Amino acid sequence: MARIGSPQELAKYREQVLAARRADAPRISVCAGTGCLASGAAEVVGTVKTELVRAGLAGSVGCRGTGCHGFCERGPLIVVEPEEICYVQVKPDDVPEIVARTVQGKEVVERLLYVDPATGERVRCESDIPFYRNQERRVFGANRRIDPRSIEDYVGIGGYRALAKALCEMTPAQVIAEVKESKLRGRGGAGFPTGLKWEATRRAAGQPKYVVVNCDEGDPGAYMDRSLMEGNPFAVLEGLVIGAYAIGAHEGYVYVRQEYPLAVENLAIAIAQAEGHGLLGANVLGSGFDFHVRVHRGAGAFVCGEETALLLSLEGNAGQPRPRPPYPAVSGLWGKPTNINNVETWATVPSIINEGAVAFASIGTEGSKGTKIFSLVGKIVNTGLVEVPMGITLRDIVYKIGGGVPGGKKLKAVQTGGPSGGCIPEAGLDARVDFDELTRAGSMMGSGGMIVMDEDTCMVDVARYFVRFLTDESCGKCAPCREGLRQMHRLLTQITEGRGKEGDLEVLQELADLAQDASLCGLGKTAANPFLSTFRYFREEYEAHIKEKRCPALSCKALTAYWIDPAKCQACLICLRACLEGAIDGGKKRIHVIDQDRCTNCGTCFEVCPSRFGAVMKISGVPVPAPIAEQERAIARGRRQARTLP
Repeated sequence: MARIGSPQELAKYREQVLAARRADAPRISVCAGTGCLASGAAEVVGTVKTELVRAGLAGSVGCRGTGCHGFCERGPLIVVEPEEICYVQVKPDDVPEIVARTVQGKEVVERLLYVDPATGERVRCESDIPFYRNQERRVFGANRRIDPRSIEDYVGIGGYRALAKALCEMTPAQVIAEVKESKLRGRGGAGFPTGLKWEATRRAAGQPKYVVVNCDEGDPGAYMDRSLMEGNPFAVLEGLVIGAYAIGAHEGYVYVRQEYPLAVENLAIAIAQAEGHGLLGANVLGSGFDFHVRVHRGAGAFVCGEETALLLSLEGNAGQPRPRPPYPAVSGLWGKPTNINNVETWATVPSIINEGAVAFASIGTEGSKGTKIFSLVGKIVNTGLVEVPMGITLRDIVYKIGGGVPGGKKLKAVQTGGPSGGCIPEAGLDARVDFDELTRAGSMMGSGGMIVMDEDTCMVDVARYFVRFLTDESCGKCAPCREGLRQMHRLLTQITEGRGKEGDLEVLQELADLAQDASLCGLGKTAANPFLSTFRYFREEYEAHIKEKRCPALSCKALTAYWIDPAKCQACLICLRACLEGAIDGGKKRIHVIDQDRCTNCGTCFEVCPSRFGAVMKISGVPVPAPIAEQERAIARGRRQARTLP
């Protein structure tokens, strides 16, 4: 593979790539991100290639497996270009029809198109699907346009143009000034101004200096960095080299979670190709600047997302945060000045250099510029990755992009910021999504996790779940986090099990304040957010659990019982046969009754009862609700035999 020794040679190489590919040439792009691969995308890619050969089209129609397209709810996805016809939930058996009718016959396979639930209409083009139409995909959009293992694809869409401009037309100071003027803030969670961070590292005394990519996202439900690294590792590397040049670093590391094998594999290929083309390694682009990068696989500890813990892990030590100052910009990896940014931050840099700081800063709010990628998951119609301009409201994300809550349920809250984030109620959905407003609402931006919750969600149990996660992931170095979280989890568990008592809420508040004020790192300081935000907006749920021993959401197992409404029971035997504990008594034409002493509250009867009957009901509260008490009295008197249907 030929090395590229100058910006002129890079431009010539791009021309050669584009000349070999007609812009209007047909091409089939198959989403081959981790989510779609789990749904059978690898078989779809293989079938497409086989079918193109069988049809004699292998030389004229391209096929590529790409990174994640974002619309994970509807994968595997196929986009037929140049018409941009998008097919959803494609199976290998669908491929021959796609090739015959769409590629050869220029017809659309209607049954594979996305159906807009709001209108019932089938949508032909990917960009017209509401999920995509309401986004602004400036960073993530390239995933669909390239094979993540082909540097030619990346160069063909303008890749490495920003690197050539930075190395050969700008000084390091000018690069930093451009990033500062863009007002880019780190996308990893803290939101610190990227340009200031770079400048501090450059000015710090000591050599060598290091740059690090943080790809250790561990938030439940979050996979933005993984999908970027899987789908476009070249953009991350290009941003990294630009940052290294600006800072004066000649060595960098990519810290990747052990659970991201595809990201590691694609990254290794991208590094090898970039080195082979002279875009990484010695004398990058003939500029005289040397930069080498290594990949380090983390062990999957959530705390290693914190930068000082990550650096200790890179050094081969246990991943535990250390007090700051000194900050990593002054004393980081092996005591040398080190700059750490997450995957999305590095991948954003090339567009700032290409388009200019003013263009980037024209998007967003006063304190939060550009776009941000979120993982939209939970009780939402359209699950997936979304990229939106800063300043968009939560309501627009949930309803215009996410399609709202399924099953006709009411939206209850949206949790942002990962396990250390907070829950914002439905009444707060008009809050703008930016670093400052989310913090004022009691949550935070975090790395971009966004979980939608419906009316069946118990907010006390949500707090318990996330506090437990953070308790398990605490490194244990400082007592406020180690012991404070453990005690918070104990109290929240007691409350959800009906064992809460007066005074528990005050103790929880004290523990939360202590963790915020005295914890060593960001994990501990924000770990109380799940409790604080849910208590702020849903205090009545906490009080119902403690005072009435009742779960308003009918979610907490210990506070929920199941009852069969005699007026609705059709004696169909379905729930009786499904009950593994034998807790349901009844028979043909005999109304079924649940024996509460034997019932384990597993909910199977509720799930299997036909919706047209709706006979099995959830009931919560102490003392035992009247309908259940009535059934228990009937059981005691042995009167079940008389409860028969006509």
